[in-house]
Amino acid sequence: MATLRLRQPAVALPSDRSFWLQDTGAAPATEPLQGNERADVVIVGGGYTGLWTALRIRELAPETRVIVLEADLCGSGASGRNGGQVHSWFAEIDQISAVVGLEEARQLCADTVASIAELKALQRDGTIDMDLRLDGWLWTASSIAQEGAWEHAVAMSAAVGENRFRSLTAEEIERRTGSSASYAGVIETNAGTVHPAKLAIGLRNLALARGVIIHERSPVLDIEAGRTCKVRTAEGMVQAEKIVLAANAWLSALPELRRHLYVVASEVVATVAVPDLLDSIGWRDGASICDSQAQVLYYQRTIGGRVVFGRGSGNVAFGGNFGASFNRGPEHGRDNVRELHRVYPALRGVAVEYDWSGPIDCVPEHVPVFDHLRDHPNVFYGMGFNGTGIAQTPIAGRILASLVLERKDRWSASGLVGIERRMSLPPEPFRYLGARVVRSAVRRKNEAEIHNRKADRITNLLAGLKPGRRKK
Repeated sequence: MATLRLRQPAVALPSDRSFWLQDTGAAPATEPLQGNERADVVIVGGGYTGLWTALRIRELAPETRVIVLEADLCGSGASGRNGGQVHSWFAEIDQISAVVGLEEARQLCADTVASIAELKALQRDGTIDMDLRLDGWLWTASSIAQEGAWEHAVAMSAAVGENRFRSLTAEEIERRTGSSASYAGVIETNAGTVHPAKLAIGLRNLALARGVIIHERSPVLDIEAGRTCKVRTAEGMVQAEKIVLAANAWLSALPELRRHLYVVASEVVATVAVPDLLDSIGWRDGASICDSQAQVLYYQRTIGGRVVFGRGSGNVAFGGNFGASFNRGPEHGRDNVRELHRVYPALRGVAVEYDWSGPIDCVPEHVPVFDHLRDHPNVFYGMGFNGTGIAQTPIAGRILASLVLERKDRWSASGLVGIERRMSLPPEPFRYLGARVVRSAVRRKNEAEIHNRKADRITNLLAGLKPGRRKK
């Protein structure tokens, strides 16, 4: 029997955890796996993808015994440290249609609108208090080079009868955001922000209430694949007929998946609470805001009056291997703070209280992929969310649940299923060295363009090799 060995996570120190996790005092609520257990399905990973998959399986087949094994605490990965931005897939309809075709892309994008409605219902009925605020998502430009970055996606959405976006004037953007840095853009009105850790913890509690068994602090060491799989941790083992790998960037440990997956770091900072100051500059609601740089800025005002300000740093893990250094950058978000002060000069005297970073699972198409391992038809996975997952992972859960339960439906037949059609990445060390060169060029290009200068020809050429760039 083949043995699949998984990478062991470097658990973040309490002080290195995200503001979100520290704000909620997040801690494990379940016991580690000890001894031997049996299940119908074992899910490796207790983030959004794993928890939504567990919930969908129980919805479709309530008798199914589902065990979730989480290395740390549920939501301790990307699910608990992201920027908290909620928007539909219509912003990526061009990229999704390149993978699945225009009609399914339209339907998948509409599914994310339904996901947002599901989140709203979970909060409205008191099931999960996630601080959801549907005040809109602003997709903006703050330099000439960024202007019109949204036009292709907006036109494609309109062409399939979905007018999801409305143009904004410079005055509207400044009135909504309290900043004049961005002066053009569009808004998706049915979008906004959440508290990511509250959502993750709420999903954990909901899964437990619906009969899912969860073992936190139970990192999986290896999986002995076969007709009946054996999933081993340091202190226990679970036998199951079906396995779901929902471990985000940690899936890069498997060579079969690493051919299609690259791991980058994203950095986020959070200021001290300054609600009166934010009120005074006109930033009062819970909209999510992005610019259109290649290393995108994304930010929100929290309910408590903090500014959470993130940026895709582009730091790449060699061979998909990363450790504690990805939990918190040595520069403590210096680039983020610099950009924060550019966008909000009024915040130059405001202290940054939290900074954190972490790995993100990326695929070249910037569209997630689902499948089973080539030689193991009962070991399934989902990966490649590229940092966009709050409204998307509920769909991932539906796809994975249908695959696991062998249902013949639109989810199992989705064009997102099947890795053989996806792009493969170069082997190491060429992948890492190339990524470093491209990353450096992207940073130089961004630095020039944010000041309305043109980068040199070589820089533009190299930056253009960045995967997944959005058409204008």
